[in-house]
Amino acid sequence: MSLDQNLKKILIIDFGSQFTQLIARRIRELGVFSEIVSHKKIKIKDIDRSIKGIILSGGPLNVYEINKYSFDKKIINLDIPILGICFGHQILSKLNGGRVRQSKHREFGLANIYKKNESLLTKNFFNKKNSKKVWMSHADQVSKLPKDFKVVASSTNSKFAIVENKYKKFYGIQFHPEVTHTENGKKLISNFIFLVCKIKRNWSSKDQKIQLIKEVKDQVGSEKVICALSGGVDSSVVAQLLNKAIGKKLYCIFVNTGLLRKNEELQVVQTFKKRLKMNLIYVNAEKEFLKKLHNVSDPEKKRKIIGNLFIKIFERYAKKIKNVKFLAQGTLYPDLIESKSVTGSQTSKIKSHHNVGGLPKKMKLKLVEPLKFLFKDEVRKLGLELNLSKDIISRHPFPGPGLAIRMPGLITNEKIKILKEADYYFIQALRDHGLYHKIWQAYAALLPVKTVGVMGDNRTYEYLCLLRAITSEDGMTADFYEFKKSFMQTISNKIVNSIRGINRVVYDVTSKPPSTIELE
Repeated sequence: MSLDQNLKKILIIDFGSQFTQLIARRIRELGVFSEIVSHKKIKIKDIDRSIKGIILSGGPLNVYEINKYSFDKKIINLDIPILGICFGHQILSKLNGGRVRQSKHREFGLANIYKKNESLLTKNFFNKKNSKKVWMSHADQVSKLPKDFKVVASSTNSKFAIVENKYKKFYGIQFHPEVTHTENGKKLISNFIFLVCKIKRNWSSKDQKIQLIKEVKDQVGSEKVICALSGGVDSSVVAQLLNKAIGKKLYCIFVNTGLLRKNEELQVVQTFKKRLKMNLIYVNAEKEFLKKLHNVSDPEKKRKIIGNLFIKIFERYAKKIKNVKFLAQGTLYPDLIESKSVTGSQTSKIKSHHNVGGLPKKMKLKLVEPLKFLFKDEVRKLGLELNLSKDIISRHPFPGPGLAIRMPGLITNEKIKILKEADYYFIQALRDHGLYHKIWQAYAALLPVKTVGVMGDNRTYEYLCLLRAITSEDGMTADFYEFKKSFMQTISNKIVNSIRGINRVVYDVTSKPPSTIELE
């Protein structure tokens, strides 16, 4: 999506916080466009009239090291409201003449803050006792306020938990209002956007659909476009968007890696070729992928092998379509941020992504990435606007490398068959018990260990199956779903009794962080 230069927005300057994306998400949930840019890349000349407010994110930096990161300090001298969060609060205070020091008592986790003064930022935020539980995560804190700043709220360990300079419309928050742990934190963000910045709602799925279809038409014209279709939410929405925009000029290539969930290839063909009448090329490449993955156990090697082979096969079949100039991809905003570090922040790369950087260079195609400024739930809403079925839109996230990363260690045909069945039983049980839509993502994994069991009078020595189900708003943070004991007993018995090769079932009760959602 190429942005309309007249689209009013909130600019988020990223200092490397793990929660920066959440800030953008909260703003968009409120119906306003937000954009993230690195503190190292943004310059005062980049600030145009479309920017109605600036948010300085948190981050792992020390304010006294900021010079080496080349932040353009002139930005704070513009007549634009600024909200500093955590580190952003500290750097805003320092650049205005305040002081920051290491905290005597670090704050990590929930803390109570108490109202000291009225502020436009905190309108309807505090409870009747003038307090609120918030999420703190800092080792430094503001020790002296700049001139013309006042205290709005304090905690036991943070005197300047919320501060403001109402004349300049500068606001500082020591905690993280963007995380769900902060009670009513979204209200603070809402107040900043609507009461302080006075920006109007301008971001909805209907508006996005109209704008994106127009932009695809303008970019592509009458040329042909090829699209790698997986059947997942992202690629499905991209395909349907282009189908609406250019119709039969779109050619979708679906590669069956053999690492899909049970019967998934049949569902894709049925939906896109038969129901939606798209040009769909189906490629069965199960044997090729299994051969390439033989004796490979390293998770990142698996990802690279699958990604490279996918591109090779995709390229092979794409060449059969003459005079193609464009390639469509389902790249999302988090993909760009996490994989390519487009913000230039200090956050570390966790894993490679399947979509980003996947353009076959030899093909010399131009990219069409209409979803690259959207988050996952925005894509789901857009899909509904495009008349995709709820079954497709509500589908749990599924990684590009498929079952390969839910099978730590070596990959074999036997393991794939076992895992497909276990995953099928688990997901079906969730649907049968009305739990599927209450859970962000769920799956079965096959661990590379065997355990002793007893079935009848016979000793077994079979694989251990791990079940994982998490709740989340955006995938950035997650917690395990608390099943009833009766459900866990039911699904455990079903898997062990129905699938030859599994004799033990365990449930993953770790959150993100410290773990990731997927195993590899």
